[in-house]
Amino acid sequence: MQRSVLRGMAVFRAVAWVLMAGLVAISRHQLVRPWPTLGLLGLALAITVVLWVWERTAPERLLRPGVLAVELACGVTLVVSDGWVFGPGHAFSTAPALGVAWPLAAVLSVGLAAGPRPGLAAGILVGAARVVATLLNGVHMHTITGNPLVSLATTTVLYTMAGGVAGYVSRLLVRAEEEIAAARARQDVTRTLHDGVLQTLAVVERRTDDPELAALARRQEQELRDYLFGLEAAHQGSARRRGGTDPGTTDRVTLVSGLRQAARRFEEVFPIPVEILVAPDVPALSSPVAVALCAALGEALTNAGKHAAASRITVYCEPDDGPETPGGGAPGRIFLSVKDDGVGFDPSTVPEGIGLSRSIRGRLDEVGGRVEITSRPGAGTEVRLWA
Repeated sequence: MQRSVLRGMAVFRAVAWVLMAGLVAISRHQLVRPWPTLGLLGLALAITVVLWVWERTAPERLLRPGVLAVELACGVTLVVSDGWVFGPGHAFSTAPALGVAWPLAAVLSVGLAAGPRPGLAAGILVGAARVVATLLNGVHMHTITGNPLVSLATTTVLYTMAGGVAGYVSRLLVRAEEEIAAARARQDVTRTLHDGVLQTLAVVERRTDDPELAALARRQEQELRDYLFGLEAAHQGSARRRGGTDPGTTDRVTLVSGLRQAARRFEEVFPIPVEILVAPDVPALSSPVAVALCAALGEALTNAGKHAAASRITVYCEPDDGPETPGGGAPGRIFLSVKDDGVGFDPSTVPEGIGLSRSIRGRLDEVGGRVEITSRPGAGTEVRLWA
């Protein structure tokens, strides 16, 4: 990912130099120091070529502080020299500046390689160079009012924003790449263990006559699933990256931990395995909503254990994306499905018990949620919760 960004910067730098050389050629009659101008163009071309070659052969060199400093120094020199190589009155004329977009490449490079703060500093430095160029062009600061002053301020702000945004985006790209790599590695481990160790533990749990061995196999399977899910890694990784605990991540971990605790309590009473599946983009919930949802799940599992005669229960949690969802929920809310493979029933002929009406519907109603029951004889039961 970083290599792609560096390749894009190499192309931008080359195009910027071609544009700079073309505009200098067009405005050559305004130059009062043509030979120094050619020297500056040659210096920028040399840096452009060297960085292009390094991007192809040794891209890690482009991230070195010394290389970034040389490119930035060249960009600042181009901006400062604009007021020196052109005749008086050029500073605020409609003619193009000497460096044009090439100094911007230097600012972006610093931001992408070093981060937001160095990028901001590089932008401020190039903006200050624009003020120096104005002074070298014979313009006195106390005489600058109106639009020229706005032009100087705008240039400085734009360079500063470019450096800061480039640094911020670079950090986001690096973080995203690390998280994608970690997720892929975890998926590989999960796939391998799911096909081997988890299935072996499940077989041991079902076939052994020793209750202690069955309980041990079930406990080890639960702990292994928790590890593979990565709750602790996600929480610690977020805190480590941000220098503290991220509230959104903490809420999500609390929600998923609550769902798993409800499943564990159920499995301690009923010999029915519960599989918890949670989408990675589940949003954070307020504490009352998370508590209500976990409590409702516990009651739904208990009902399944008592009446469904199921061999397996699957709990799936995902975001409720908006009005188009069956629950008509708002963005940022949760959809939870509790589905078993039991005997099922006809909801139209079986009255709701106290557990369903009070412990499930009552809890969800208190937090503005909604409940639906889908079932038919011989086809299992699904309890759908929106909160």
